[in-house]
Amino acid sequence: MKSFNHALIMAAGRGIRMMPLTAKKPKAMAVLNGNSLIGHNIYKLSNKIKNIHITVGYKNSILASHVVSKNVSTVINTSDKDNCWWIYNSLLKNLNEPILVLTCDNIVDLDLKNILKDYKKLNKPHCMILTVKTKLKLNGDYLKIKKNRVVNSISRNFRTNFYASGIQVLNPRKINKDTIKVNNFYELWKQLIKKKSLFCSNIQPEKWCEIDTVQQLKDQKKKFLNEFN
Repeated sequence: MKSFNHALIMAAGRGIRMMPLTAKKPKAMAVLNGNSLIGHNIYKLSNKIKNIHITVGYKNSILASHVVSKNVSTVINTSDKDNCWWIYNSLLKNLNEPILVLTCDNIVDLDLKNILKDYKKLNKPHCMILTVKTKLKLNGDYLKIKKNRVVNSISRNFRTNFYASGIQVLNPRKINKDTIKVNNFYELWKQLIKKKSLFCSNIQPEKWCEIDTVQQLKDQKKKFLNEFN
């Protein structure tokens, strides 16, 4: 395999921290430089990855119509489900190859070739997380890793140099085979940590930003997105 065959963009969240913007439409459809947040991701991936899958939840019919018009492969309804429900309960559970997973609020440039190469170098683990180094005090998951890049712990209470970017590579078939079914990534990661099957990639996104609030959206309209066009 020279490239990923599948990518999944998680876009089911309600986006409470982006209220009132998300009162009438999903966070993934927030407009940034003439396109939606999720539209930017689909555009970046569509010329490189054949199959793009989307999870929808909050205002799912509106978002489903929006992404179907962009010729995605599959829309997975995860209403009232947590963020990793799809791994165990959708048709993707039978996929025995790496799938690139990212969130709709990541605006990012990715070196897909080297990410896949790094995944193979780690002997194709159950899951490999991409991290970023940031001086900002972001509210998210921080990783503590060992020298062999095995993740030792994940927490929001302590900060390290390894902030989970929202991007990961995972094998659904391996995860289904070797873990107990759970609904969220934190619980899944805890199982994989015990099995020493969760790894941190050496590859970091070339350009990355996380848009989680209306203010961040405003800030990035002028500051960041022009770098991606």
